[in-house]
Amino acid sequence: MNNQWVVILGPAALYMMSMTLTPGPNNVMLTASGANFGFRRTLPHMWGILGGCFLLFAGIALGLGVLFERYPAIQTALRWVGSAYLLYLAWKIASAPPPNLNAQAHSVPFTFWQAAAFQFANPKAWVMGLALMAGFLPESGPPIVNALVLAGFAELVGLPCIALWAAFGSAIGQWIKSDGAWRAFNITMGVLTAACVVLILR
Repeated sequence: MNNQWVVILGPAALYMMSMTLTPGPNNVMLTASGANFGFRRTLPHMWGILGGCFLLFAGIALGLGVLFERYPAIQTALRWVGSAYLLYLAWKIASAPPPNLNAQAHSVPFTFWQAAAFQFANPKAWVMGLALMAGFLPESGPPIVNALVLAGFAELVGLPCIALWAAFGSAIGQWIKSDGAWRAFNITMGVLTAACVVLILR
């Protein structure tokens, strides 16, 4: 590892920690999933977030970000599509039945591919990736290698951060006992997910 990476990785790690530890669509949904399905069943959701962000961040470094500069309408369309999908997810979370009801058979956690695909419609992921690559991508060296290394490092830092949210949800799930409390929790998580739309469209 050359000197430029030594200088870059520390600040990049702090940036990723600040972004992935703070509330956002992914973390709210991981909390809800951890509570309703447990930490182990939420793992595909977690890995999907990491995989999707890795592809998105690397793609931004290799040219996807230029689309936003040349075609601002794409960013606007992304915001509206992401917001609409978040509202749909918010409704699904809010209306999810308590885990001990037979109706839960109709409620399943996010798969790896669903979570990965969602990152491309998640405006926070785009903002995070654009800022990461604009601020920390080395100017010298092979661009493809630099993009893959920085994107991979970012997801390595993000893993324990998002795992905390899933574990937090799992702990809440152990504490909630009544069906009424479960419904109140799911409605609260749904409202918080929907509230992310306000931040996206402001």
